[in-house]
Amino acid sequence: MISPSSIDQVFETARVEEVIGDFVQLKKAGSNFKGLSPFSDERSPSFMVSPVKQIWKDFSTGKGGTAVSFLMEHEHFTYPEAIRYLAKKYNIELEETEQSDEQKEKANERESLYLVSEFANTYFQKVLHKTDQGRSIGLSYFKERGFTEETIKKFDLGYSLNEWQAFTDEALKQGYNIDYLAKTGLTIVKEDKRFDRFKGRVMFPIKSMSGRVLGYGGRILIADKKAAKYVNSPESDIYHKSKVLYGIYHAKQSIAKEDNCYLVEGYTDVIQFHQTGIHNVVSSSGTALTSEQIRLINRLTKNITVLFDGDAAGMRASLRGIDLILEQGMNVKVCTFPEGEDPDSFAKQNTLEELALYLNENAKDFIQFKASILFEDSKNDPIKKAETVRDIVNSIAKIPDRIKKEIYIQECARIMDLSEEVLFSTLAQMDKKEAQDDHKKAPPEQQQAFNVIKNYQEPVQKVDVQYLLERKIIEILLLYGNKTEDFEDLVLKENEKGELILEPIIQQAKVFEKIFLDLQEDEMQFTNAHFKTLYYTIIDRLNQDKNFELKTFVNSVDQDMANEITTILMDDERYALDDWNRMNIFPKQKMNSVGQLVSETILSLRCFLIDLKVKEFQQETLLNKIDSNRNILEEVKDYSSLKMLLSRKLNRVL
Repeated sequence: MISPSSIDQVFETARVEEVIGDFVQLKKAGSNFKGLSPFSDERSPSFMVSPVKQIWKDFSTGKGGTAVSFLMEHEHFTYPEAIRYLAKKYNIELEETEQSDEQKEKANERESLYLVSEFANTYFQKVLHKTDQGRSIGLSYFKERGFTEETIKKFDLGYSLNEWQAFTDEALKQGYNIDYLAKTGLTIVKEDKRFDRFKGRVMFPIKSMSGRVLGYGGRILIADKKAAKYVNSPESDIYHKSKVLYGIYHAKQSIAKEDNCYLVEGYTDVIQFHQTGIHNVVSSSGTALTSEQIRLINRLTKNITVLFDGDAAGMRASLRGIDLILEQGMNVKVCTFPEGEDPDSFAKQNTLEELALYLNENAKDFIQFKASILFEDSKNDPIKKAETVRDIVNSIAKIPDRIKKEIYIQECARIMDLSEEVLFSTLAQMDKKEAQDDHKKAPPEQQQAFNVIKNYQEPVQKVDVQYLLERKIIEILLLYGNKTEDFEDLVLKENEKGELILEPIIQQAKVFEKIFLDLQEDEMQFTNAHFKTLYYTIIDRLNQDKNFELKTFVNSVDQDMANEITTILMDDERYALDDWNRMNIFPKQKMNSVGQLVSETILSLRCFLIDLKVKEFQQETLLNKIDSNRNILEEVKDYSSLKMLLSRKLNRVL
């Protein structure tokens, strides 16, 4: 168990914008930050982070909360794991008691898979550095590749003994369940036999963006025609190869900083680049590039540079990956290395300055790259040349941005010495065919022809005034509940003529006390069930905790309530202009007039409820005879007079 004081220290130290910035590229938007949602496939940023309130909100999915809840949502951490992750990030030493065997057994299956993977990571490193076989075979291989001790440790490289059950036996000895060893793929179980999947291989741990070990890649070092050169972990509850990029954990910050990602093919390409000094590089781990992997990069940058070795056949096979990148609306460049060289060997033979210069000078636009590769095949064959042009235009058709499409068509026409009209016509045909294909794939109810409706107007949605006012009260309590303010109270009195008047009295009180007493006095109840629960939860916490802090409170409530809170707090800022001050417009801040904001909100709610009461009386009058409802009419008159007074106080015209 983690001690409460340690948890408090983590909450006080962690900055939500820094934590989320490790996973999502955030850009300044006024006092907040914006970025693409990491929980949905979106093109326009609707993910907001508030450094002031220390919360985040994803408007595309409705999720929201604090730094801890983000880690729980994005990385599927448990609450303690999120705290430990933040403690490690901010170098906070946690006070905690060791888990008992019973507590370990209670851990759910997913967490057990992570525990097994982490144990394996430690074990393989220990074997590499501490055993004769590990040093003579595994460590020697890494040193021959040119990797330094620092690099080997940084990437947690390891070695699996060339023995059938060495790892499995040690894991079982340490108390790990054979079921979880099998589900991670570390151990292969066949009937009553058990043996290590990665026997006699050097190990490359594959990590998530937060650094959790998801799976492994293992390279065999002995000549064995029956064995695959590389073996990866099989799919499991924690490892999905189509959604993972090797090196993303070490590259994420550099990718966001450099606003570019280098994409290579192998593990050693990533490690060698990193050692040379270029850190914004990841690998698809030898598998075909997928949309999920591209979206992972898209959270951090819009720019990808694909690096190929000099193998022309391999480059042609990888062209599909470029089309996938274009479909995601990203910018693609391609860089090839001299024949016989690959990113690993080239980085090893050159300094950082030489490598950076080569990448900068040789990175081509994807059109130039495709043209140079495909024209080699077509040469003087007009039919093949036409197919090549069509292939390139087909790639341009994948781009969602129409302006980019037009620019690329112009560039394509220039490179291939063709008229723009012909290319635009070809592009239009492709777009039309794609639209027809999408139409055919759509459900029958969506395939109906469009009907032209004249003078169609969207139905006007009725504003729920009470909902908005109740929501505003919750927002005020969250932001300013513990603040002491001067309030101008209105006392209803009769003047000398017997008329009702409102007499102002200045009183000092805490915001939450003022709201609670006013609602109690008028017997006003929340009609929205969520707001009602939230209201009493906040009032109770403010009443008990003199040092109420918003981020601590959000972390202490359940996820549904946290989502509700972040929605309320972030909605006001969602459409706020980013540059009021730049235009010499200085809007009045809420903090400067909290007392007035509270009073106006409560008065507005009173006016609204008076309207409801008057309508209720009017309905009652219509249902009965007028002469038998004089008392009702008197009450209507009194309520109308009261509303008149309240409206004057609000400076509103009835």
